[in-house]
Amino acid sequence: MAGSAEVLTGANAGHDVPHHDYHLLKPSPWPFVGSLSAGAMLLGAALWMHKGAVGPYLAVIGLLGVLFTMFGWWRDVLRESAAGDHKPVVNRGLRLGMALFITSEVLLFFAFFWAFFHSALEPPTAATAAWPPAGVEPLSPWQIPLLNTLILLLSGVTVTWAHHAVKEGHNRVAFKALLITCVLGAIFTCFQLYEYSHALHEGLTPQAGTFGSTFYIATGFHGFHVFVGTVFLLVCMFRAYALAFSPQKHVGFEAAAWYWHFVDVVWLFLFVCIYVWGGSVSWSVTGP
Repeated sequence: MAGSAEVLTGANAGHDVPHHDYHLLKPSPWPFVGSLSAGAMLLGAALWMHKGAVGPYLAVIGLLGVLFTMFGWWRDVLRESAAGDHKPVVNRGLRLGMALFITSEVLLFFAFFWAFFHSALEPPTAATAAWPPAGVEPLSPWQIPLLNTLILLLSGVTVTWAHHAVKEGHNRVAFKALLITCVLGAIFTCFQLYEYSHALHEGLTPQAGTFGSTFYIATGFHGFHVFVGTVFLLVCMFRAYALAFSPQKHVGFEAAAWYWHFVDVVWLFLFVCIYVWGGSVSWSVTGP
């Protein structure tokens, strides 16, 4: 009987030890909590836009739930990595997931550019219209937009510096480079907010036809991405200070660096297409 018990114990132990490099996740509350919070945020925002009394409260509760989910889920991913669950094949999957996410973001901004170019190149014929709308003066691309372009290009250099430092095992150097990158991201955001306040004062509002709506949806979403990327890099900065990265394992930092480079490239397209080209296009149509 004792021998049989030992055999059974050994068999059970063998089943507990995985014979592959894939990470089988344990039951997690985050998908359910995250979807419930996102649904509450969406419903609250819709009610808020339609003057619903509970809309603002529901939207804020949903947003807090989404933020809580993000913190808890990413914390668990870091713990799994520290426990050795992220083998090379898992790391490849994480990189692929980030690449697919950035691809979806590219398609999102493609839709914004499509709307802008369609509105600029296909004037309506059934009503009086103009591009830009009457009384709206496009922003000069050679002031704050050019300065923000230089800031983001410089931030791309510093985040690349941090990436090379991490690959060489110099976490302290990466910390300094990421600190500079986060400061540059914060400066960009401040300049864009100042630009928005100036534009709104001068009459360039989201209600200024398709010119105003496409301008704010494209540049505003990019500004949101800059804010998210800055927070992403800020977390990586503290992790670098804690010596959490190694030349072999730094997938989290790679994801943040890829995201930041994506933000840089999108801004170059925004600067050239919307600020420089879009501000130079002018036409007016008077329908019957």
